[in-house]
Amino acid sequence: MKSNNILPYDGVCEDFGVVIPDSKALEWRDALLKEVSWKNDEAIIFGKHITTKRKVAWYADKNFSYTYSKIKKTALLWTPTLKEIKLAVEKHCGSRFNSCLLNLYHNGSEGMAWHSDGEKELKKYAPIASLTLGETRRFCFKHKETKHKECLELENGSLIVMRGETQEHWLHRLPPTKKPKELRINLTFRIMEE
Repeated sequence: MKSNNILPYDGVCEDFGVVIPDSKALEWRDALLKEVSWKNDEAIIFGKHITTKRKVAWYADKNFSYTYSKIKKTALLWTPTLKEIKLAVEKHCGSRFNSCLLNLYHNGSEGMAWHSDGEKELKKYAPIASLTLGETRRFCFKHKETKHKECLELENGSLIVMRGETQEHWLHRLPPTKKPKELRINLTFRIMEE
């Protein structure tokens, strides 16, 4: 499967484009809405406990634990649909993943602030694959030093893979939008240290 790196330097983000047909991607999205144990995300930011409208879930090969934004999370075991999706993503990007963080965005007003995925429990320099199911949303990168920005539109069934030193040098975000947007599930497949 052909991909292209959208980052000009200091990292790799392979854009595979749409790899899952529309109907299959929407079938998976609808199955995950029912199968997954969704919870509002929680974080501690500047000492305040925040609960987001966006919902999250974390699944894995085993009950891994990790901490981000000072909140400890414990993984649930794969659902049948998640196992099927994981195998499809692994086939496209040539990596094996042992966990997946899922984000559920109900509409365009929900997004994700600038951040990098640098949790100490993640295997250093391991790839992170991101699959979109549902509504198209803009996804942006910003270099930590130069502030250079790159953005792309992530469509239903599209796959990107961040590799190497990307998390050290680049922040990424899903900006909110006032445009009417339907529901979107984003799956980020990761490799935890075992």
